[in-house]
This record gives sequence, C-alpha cells and structure tokens, in this order.
Amino acid sequence: MLYEITVPQFMKMLTNLNSILAKGAAHADAKKYEMDILLQSRLAPDQLNLTRQIHIACDSAKLCVARLTGKDAPVHDDTEVKYPELKKRIEEVIAYLGKFNANDFKDAETKHISQPRWEGKYLTGTEYALQHALPNVYFHVTTAYSILRHNGVEVGKKDFLGEMPYKK
Repeated sequence: MLYEITVPQFMKMLTNLNSILAKGAAHADAKKYEMDILLQSRLAPDQLNLTRQIHIACDSAKLCVARLTGKDAPVHDDTEVKYPELKKRIEEVIAYLGKFNANDFKDAETKHISQPRWEGKYLTGTEYALQHALPNVYFHVTTAYSILRHNGVEVGKKDFLGEMPYKK
C-alpha cells in the first residue's frame, strides 16, 4: 500500500511541477523578463520563495521514500537556483523514485520514522506517509503552483492534477 500511495503520486506531482515551471519559463520569456524573478517570488513576505518550494517538494518526496525503504536518497545541496538546475533536480528525484517497487516497502508500514526536530518522537511508516510526507509534497507543489498563478502564468487545475488514468 505505501508504495502505491507514495512513489507513483510523488512522481506524478513532481512531473506536474516540472510542467508548470516550464509554463513559467515560457511566460517569463514571452513577457521579456528573467525567470529568476519568478523563482524569487513568494505569496507573502514571510513565505519561502518559489525556488525553496521546489527544493522542499523534491526533498519531501525523496526522503519519504528513503526513510520508508531504508535506502539512501540523492543529496542536493540546495544550490540549484536557476531554472535549468531546478528542472534537473526534479528530474533526478523522479528518476530516483522510478527505481523503487512495492517489494522495497516490505515492513515499511510499522517502521518508526523520526526526525531531529521531532525531539525523540516518531510516526509509524503509514502515519508518516499519510500525515506528513504526502501533505508536505502537496503543500509545496500547491504553493509553487500558486506563486506562478499569482504572477500571471496561465496554469490551471488540469496542470496541477496532470494526466489522469481514465478508463473506457
């Protein structure tokens, strides 16, 4: 179960994030301004900018899967600040996630997941995925989407949701 609700969803949302960023880059180009302006944008003065939203969305996805499976995640130093670097980071995380299958998540449901800022407290793997990691990825992708939308980039709900597995 944890594989199905994490890896495919994280890959989908990061793919969608890459697509809306591409629309942001095209918008900046059409309006004749640097993409860096969008990457430094935020919705509120005390909010992290678009670049940090991308970093955290990627980190949340890769670290969730790494913690649940016990495998090392790729290291990113958060030095990616230009659009091509951010695009590459997203693609690296998607590729990392693509290496996993359901067997990698054996016993992940009951694994104790903790982080230093939790001061010795933990969540089970299921709790961690459902109550921390998934909402965190969605939050940061949504915020990235909202920053772009707020700045005039023509993105909509279909861009956020991405391709759907419709059946006939």
